[in-house]
Amino acid sequence: MTCGNLFCGCLAIVNIFHGRWDHVAILIILATILDFADGFVARLVNNQSEFGKQLDSLADMITFGVVPALAMYQLMLKSQFLVLYDNQLLYRIMKYYMFIIAVFSGLRLAKFNIDKRQSNHFIGLPTPANTLMIISFAMMVYYNTFGVQRFLLNPWMLVGIASLSSWLLIAEIPLIALKFKNLSWAKNKAQYILLIFSLVMIPLLKFAAIPAIIISYILLSLFMPPVAEKASSNNY
Repeated sequence: MTCGNLFCGCLAIVNIFHGRWDHVAILIILATILDFADGFVARLVNNQSEFGKQLDSLADMITFGVVPALAMYQLMLKSQFLVLYDNQLLYRIMKYYMFIIAVFSGLRLAKFNIDKRQSNHFIGLPTPANTLMIISFAMMVYYNTFGVQRFLLNPWMLVGIASLSSWLLIAEIPLIALKFKNLSWAKNKAQYILLIFSLVMIPLLKFAAIPAIIISYILLSLFMPPVAEKASSNNY
């Protein structure tokens, strides 16, 4: 499953180069499912290992580190660069700045892989969630959802998105984990609220719902902060 996650990431890179954003979205969703499932199955069959933990991080670096950075780079190539026609050097710098997402994804995976504070919550936005958000922006541009293409393809907007997403990856913000340890409403209230919100928003907005879900996830975590427990390994 972990290798399947990595394979999906490689295929997503190829499809980004060919501009097949529908394929990219499907591959990232599949990779996210595999990334969640590998840890779940490992715990289920009691087959957790240091090797699996390291392989998971290496796979995530490609799928949820390189892919979103490359997606933002491609969006910058399509951006309204004429706004910066009088300063081509600045535009070139802004293009390569998009790869800051890969750098901060690597920092998160390296730092939080050894973070002993995490158990029933994350600290900072998980890389799969960040990637889903960025790919949703690419899909919104591809289909010009709600006419946002002109707004999102502004170079300064893309720089802002890259900067904010990079900061969220390493921000010291406790976020609820999406795992259900049982079916109790009292112990999983935040997870249930987020799940219900997602089930309502996705049919209405499709891929455009992802940014709204991510924002809701962060706000929900701030207003209903997770309770820290004794640390365990984190696959994100």
